[in-house]
Amino acid sequence: MSIVMQVRGLAKTFTLHQQQTELDVLHGLNFDVEAGECLLLHGRSGAGKSTLLRTLYGNYLPSSGSIKVRHEENMIELVGAEPRQTLTVRRSTMGYVSQFLRVIPRVACLDVVMEPALAQGVVPALARERASSLLQRLSIPIHLWKLSPSTFSGGEQQRVNIARSFMVTWPLLLLDEPTASLDDANRQVVLELAAEAKLQGAALIAISHDEHTRMAIADRYLDMTPKETINAC
Repeated sequence: MSIVMQVRGLAKTFTLHQQQTELDVLHGLNFDVEAGECLLLHGRSGAGKSTLLRTLYGNYLPSSGSIKVRHEENMIELVGAEPRQTLTVRRSTMGYVSQFLRVIPRVACLDVVMEPALAQGVVPALARERASSLLQRLSIPIHLWKLSPSTFSGGEQQRVNIARSFMVTWPLLLLDEPTASLDDANRQVVLELAAEAKLQGAALIAISHDEHTRMAIADRYLDMTPKETINAC
């Protein structure tokens, strides 16, 4: 197996200027993630799990440390990378299932789900076929496909978000509570999609407070309990 992401000495501090204080959220994290495995972030609420995912994705700038990802067969450094390079990695290498769906109003559900595949050059007919299959598996009624997901319920938006995120096979996929607020049937579909992604060689880094989900997808755990240095086991 090959390493898809390598993190060394990663730290993140937030400065609260109005309160004149600093919050040390991430502390000297060290871990690797290999193709075909899921690393589950473990720790109490507030331990920095979502902050870590956002830092890995480039939404937050680390205070120190290194984040390397295998992109087009080369390990590249994301800390300090040009915005253009970060966007290129996001387009073809690193997917992200966040807890919230952000869409442009009036864009149809089917088009929202198809977009990651179209961005990678998949022909529209194949992208539409894949998107239709995912929406059906996740129980989004066909009559909603032409509507904007901004009009959907929270649970429906979550399922559209999941369908969009699994449109392509990402070498690395970040999952932030992918089964939160889902019923048992749709939770099982998400677990199946995660298992399929791993079989296709994807590396997963996931957060879940649901014990069934953790047991189903985790190969290893990263203890996010605050301490000087934290390592994957």
